Amino acid sequence: MPTGRLKWDSIGERFYETGISRGVLYPYDKDTKDFRTGVAWNGLTSVSEAPEGAEANAIYADNIKYLNLVSAEDFKGTIEAYTYPDEFKECEGSKSLHSNFAGITVGQQTRTKFCLCYTTKVGNDEDADLGYKIHIVYNCLVSPSERNYETVNDSPEAIAFSWEFATTPLTITKVEGLKPTAIVTIDSTKFTTDAEKAKLKAIEDKLFGADDASGKALTDPELLTPDEIIEILNAQ
Repeated sequence: MPTGRLKWDSIGERFYETGISRGVLYPYDKDTKDFRTGVAWNGLTSVSEAPEGAEANAIYADNIKYLNLVSAEDFKGTIEAYTYPDEFKECEGSKSLHSNFAGITVGQQTRTKFCLCYTTKVGNDEDADLGYKIHIVYNCLVSPSERNYETVNDSPEAIAFSWEFATTPLTITKVEGLKPTAIVTIDSTKFTTDAEKAKLKAIEDKLFGADDASGKALTDPELLTPDEIIEILNAQ
């Protein structure tokens, strides 16, 4: 059926995305070769997603542009925060100098990989709290970062830490035709029915952990791979 002339900026369709909250770090355990229980990342101020690659390389033949070959895409970014969990120290190359004294560390050590989860807000012109998006970034590895320590003055500022990271994508086996990925985004506004909302809650209970009505812990926060997310969505 014809839809008629396109309409722009209709009421309720002026969407935007803002903020960052509910940061979770999932550090890698070399012994189990898996990611450990998630820990809250307080003081997280921004995550800048900066994919690279996917560039068209022109191929010429017969004196004309024959085709474009597209290079592989690499997912990178930058994390900024005022503080970070103790579990992140090994991720940025710091380790304890003595096993009985955790407060003394040395730098320039082997950096371990990690996964990261965080939430951004979704709003529109009618509702600033319309919903949210959960972002899961896999197999991150940070590079050395610069730190600036300054004297306290009449305009004191907290030190802002910053780390650039690169990723290694995970293979998706549950859905045919999808390439490996290092980023999964879950949009809560697309879960509209009671059944869909129940699946979203199941995903969040895994990622963030869950308590009962009295506050007693039910589950630990655990990382979900793309295949595990698909299993939850397909469950009856």
